[in-house]
Amino acid sequence: MTKASPQDQKRLLDLQGLDTKLDQLAHRRTALPQHTRIAELDAQLTDLDTAIAASRTAVGDIQREVSKAEADVQQVRDRAARDQARLDSGSGSAKDLQALQSELVSLARRQGDLEEVELEAMERLEAHEGTLGELTTAHAALLNDRAAVVAERDAELAVIEKQAGEVRTQRDAMAAPLAEPLIALYDRLRGRLGGVAVAALRHGRSEGSGLPVPATELAKIKATPEDEIVYCEDSGRILVRGEDAY
Repeated sequence: MTKASPQDQKRLLDLQGLDTKLDQLAHRRTALPQHTRIAELDAQLTDLDTAIAASRTAVGDIQREVSKAEADVQQVRDRAARDQARLDSGSGSAKDLQALQSELVSLARRQGDLEEVELEAMERLEAHEGTLGELTTAHAALLNDRAAVVAERDAELAVIEKQAGEVRTQRDAMAAPLAEPLIALYDRLRGRLGGVAVAALRHGRSEGSGLPVPATELAKIKATPEDEIVYCEDSGRILVRGEDAY
């Protein structure tokens, strides 16, 4: 049976208290609400990145439509200008001049149709550019929000780390005098029992299980020398006996 002086057993209980504080601080570190908020903002930013990429693609496609429509309109204008110049010069036969007049009428209709296409494309471009601008503005706002939340998180983490550093210093000092076999037993039990290896026996109740120790078991514990380690039958944890154990 493992032995340890009552003082070392009490020190082991205090060590457990410090390790529990460290576990609680580690939980606080991972459970900060800012983590959830940052994840939400990251998801929104991802969605916005996708929307912005799609919007930029649409704007690029429509810009090409507008350029083509402008080129088509200009081509018809150039053709009409050449025909008008030939008509104004009066050169050519009457039949040729009549054909030019007919073509000018046709080109005017064609130009009108193409200008409508151009106008419609320009209106769509304006709308999509507006949407892209709104998405970009929203993205910038989310980045600002995220930066603010990250700053809050980092401030909280700094406080937690400061507290954890202080507790670790206390823990190291508490563990230093304890024998290696006792520390090894403690660490092994902590790993197996959810982080709690040691509990107090107070007024006949095990704080390891939260239950009263049966009378027969309590009698055995009373009869066990103070320098021998005893265990809670229900939880498997080391029971430390103090002045208020029974």
